[in-house]
Amino acid sequence: MGRLCSLFSCVSLKRSSMPSLEKKLLDEEILIESEPKTHSRKPGWKAMPYILGNDTIERLATYGMQANFVVYLMRVYNMDQVYAANILNTWLAISNITPLIGAFFADAYLGKFLTITIASFASLVGMVIVMLTAWVPQFHPAQCSIQLQQIGACTSPTNFQLGVLLFGLFWLSIGSGGIRPCCIPFAVDQFDLTTTEGRHGSSKFYTLYYITQTVILLINQTILVYIQDSVSWTLGFALPSAFMIIAIIFFFAGTKVYAYVSPEGSNFSSIAKVLVAAQHKHHLHLPAEDTQGTFYDPPLHNDSEVQLPLTNEFRWLNKAALVVEDELNTSGSSKDPWSLCSIQQVEELKCLLKIMPIFITSIILYIPLGQESIFAVSQALKMDKNLGHNFEIHAGSVNVIMLLSAGIFLPIYDQFIAPALEKITKQEGGLTKLQKIGVGHVCAILSLVVSGFVEIKRRELTISFGASDGVAPMSVLWLAPQFILLGCCHVFANVGYIEFFNNEAPNGLRSIANSLLGLNASAASNLSSFVVNIIHSFTGNQGQPDWLDNDINKGKLENFYFVIALLGMLNVWCFVFCACRYHYKAPVRG
Repeated sequence: MGRLCSLFSCVSLKRSSMPSLEKKLLDEEILIESEPKTHSRKPGWKAMPYILGNDTIERLATYGMQANFVVYLMRVYNMDQVYAANILNTWLAISNITPLIGAFFADAYLGKFLTITIASFASLVGMVIVMLTAWVPQFHPAQCSIQLQQIGACTSPTNFQLGVLLFGLFWLSIGSGGIRPCCIPFAVDQFDLTTTEGRHGSSKFYTLYYITQTVILLINQTILVYIQDSVSWTLGFALPSAFMIIAIIFFFAGTKVYAYVSPEGSNFSSIAKVLVAAQHKHHLHLPAEDTQGTFYDPPLHNDSEVQLPLTNEFRWLNKAALVVEDELNTSGSSKDPWSLCSIQQVEELKCLLKIMPIFITSIILYIPLGQESIFAVSQALKMDKNLGHNFEIHAGSVNVIMLLSAGIFLPIYDQFIAPALEKITKQEGGLTKLQKIGVGHVCAILSLVVSGFVEIKRRELTISFGASDGVAPMSVLWLAPQFILLGCCHVFANVGYIEFFNNEAPNGLRSIANSLLGLNASAASNLSSFVVNIIHSFTGNQGQPDWLDNDINKGKLENFYFVIALLGMLNVWCFVFCACRYHYKAPVRG
């Protein structure tokens, strides 16, 4: 029977020579294969407490390290602001590249579970080392007063002390490289995406994942920062280390519940095979109709994998699966995988090619998300931060408004708005993934426009009242609308991109596709720095004000916002162009 199953891929080639009994058995085999499964072996939400518990606590630990790290380098290591910022930016840049490497090894060789396990212990090692740099006096320079730091009279860190610190950051980057790209795909592996229940479950997971991420950011920017600043740096770094131990315990507690998807070797080699085979057969003509046996379509070995149908997108790649004379063994398998590839291999490459334009248009979207958290603080410093007589908002905490609005709006959208939209649009989830992302793009542009008009009003009030300290008689809560719009951008765009990359990527490349979520933020940061430097260089000449002057009251910050908004408008047109031509992956159960 097993041999008959392997013949299923080339049934049209073999049927004419089969005995009647073998034909009957094969027909029964085909019938069994075509029957839908009524019960999924995937654990679904049973596995989520362990995965979400691990991921939530791990992010609490990791972000707790990052939240106040520049201040730590300046106060404990006696670094100036530029040097400290360079170390932080380099660390974050490396931490956004290592997920690509970790994703490759997870999908190709190690599997997601083992990759997360190794990365979790690597993160724990890094956290313990960073904690020791604060605890052990020999691992950091002698304590120095703020006055001496300002005049540069403090002792600089030795090469040994700096080496210990960088060694800890190295292990943290290794940890990020394994955890970030694998956590979400590993959670998605627990759901059967061929069922409505499984798709709804994965969609709910994305929402819950982002809600917990928002809560973690709030905790890190308030409680942990307070502990590090006002209580003890050692305690402030010891807590993340303890959190990481708890996260590892959570993760291993679910080992008997998880569904495991085994790695099947490097998918990059599969991509190369498709390209080589398509080029080898470039002279052949594709048939007008897809008759059975024309293309190589063997059954999948992994029951949890979704078999993809042949499509006409990038049609020239279909030649890689075109069966010509004497390319199949007697068992129905390909004699040379570099000249004949399966439909599954061809369609997985197409999936990867299709998502790349959407990924490219995501980069500019992340510019306002990054820049408003920087320049909005400058605005807040020159506004009235008092709420009543006894409470004052810290300028660096204004982006909490964005986190709160995202955390509040996301469950409201998921529980009330999405079901209402679903009744109107007849679309599962209310909006498609690309429609969600499109709404996020619009919210980002609107936030920039609102930011520009608020800045115009703020500077006008500053000039008209002539305050000696340059602070406008204008409440800092005027910044709330732009941060609320950014919160909506997070709700629609971030969640939309998480769903899109994980659902539309090939199964074997899901971890790599998920690593794009960090790569687009990194690319946006670099592009944003380029735009800032260009504007800073070309404005302020010939007696004109520098738009990004250190004194915000002398600059033209609103013009910077409007330029980024214009880039966003051009980008959203590109996104709409790509989205309107995008065809979602149409899985068929094998």
